[in-house]
Formats: sequence, structure tokens, C-alpha cells
Amino acid sequence: MAISLKKGQKVDLTKGNPSLSKILVGLGWDVNKYDGGFDFDLDAAAFMLNANGKVNEDEDFIFYNNLKHKSGAVEHMGDNLTGEGEGDDEEIKIDLAKVPANIDKIDFTVTIYDAEIRKQTFGQVSNAYIRVVDDTTGKELIRYDLGEDFSVETAVVVGEIYRRGSEWKFNAIGSGFSGGLAALGRNFGVNV
Repeated sequence: MAISLKKGQKVDLTKGNPSLSKILVGLGWDVNKYDGGFDFDLDAAAFMLNANGKVNEDEDFIFYNNLKHKSGAVEHMGDNLTGEGEGDDEEIKIDLAKVPANIDKIDFTVTIYDAEIRKQTFGQVSNAYIRVVDDTTGKELIRYDLGEDFSVETAVVVGEIYRRGSEWKFNAIGSGFSGGLAALGRNFGVNV
């Protein structure tokens, strides 16, 4: 049975499960009734961050135009342009054993593509979640349902995994941003 988290809660990933190395981070969402004439394209991304909360280089930003980190530690499984259907809308695979030593945490985000042009916000999104799955067994370990806390935001830092000594932990963040992917990128030190 997966651990269900609330905003701000932290939980150990590897302490009680020392053999855990390969995880899948699934992100999902539904769109409320929307009649703006555009598809609703949400994009998941991963920011591989150093101790200062910044990327070491632009390639530490894993998203639909940079699907795999050179270390092989993080791989985005592809862009879902509509969010249609059941289950995860986008997935990111992490190999904890391959995460470079200069990476202290990996933040998982969701942004709305062309949000300003399309006049779309997270106020129009429902049932958003992040889940962490043991990629070897397929067992869901952690789930965080975001709830309906957003209105004008166009980007959300959903959660993060981070190192504490030799262990990995998960933090349920659920923090909204305005300004979409560009604002999020600047926040994490990506040249946009």
C-alpha cells in the first residue's frame, strides 16, 4: 500500500528499502470543462539541482526537448500533448545509483504549454498527482494528490527527491508559480 502524503510532508524512500535504485515518477492530471478552443498541454519536467538549489548546467533540466540526462540517471518518457486517458500522463524514470554526486535533489514540475496565449491556468486542472513507483516491482510507494489549491498559476513544483546522507527522501511540495516554464527555469538557474 502506497504512503499518501499531504503538502509539506517528507518520507524516506531508501531507508526502509535499501535495494531501491530504479524508480518511476508518474504525474497525472485532468482538465476541468474548458471551452477555450485550444488543447490543454501540460508538461512534466525534472530539474537536477545542486546544494544551492540550482542546476549545474542547462543539461540538468530534463523535459520534452532534453529527454535524457548524460549520466543516464534521469529519463523523461515523452510528451503527452493532451492528457487524455487514465493513469499517468507523463513519466520520468530515475536510477538513483547513477545520480551524479554533485546533484543533491531532483525537483519534479508541471507547466502549462503556451499558458498565456491559450489563457489557461492550473485553476482549470483537477485530480493532479505525483506518485513514486518501484520501477523493478511496479509497486506504488508514494502518492501525493495536489488538491485544488491553484487559480492563476501556470507552473507547479509538485515534489522532489533529495539526498540525506546516503539515503533518498521524498518531499511533497505543491508550490505554484506564475510565468510558466520560463519563470521556473530562471528560478532553478537555467538559461532561458
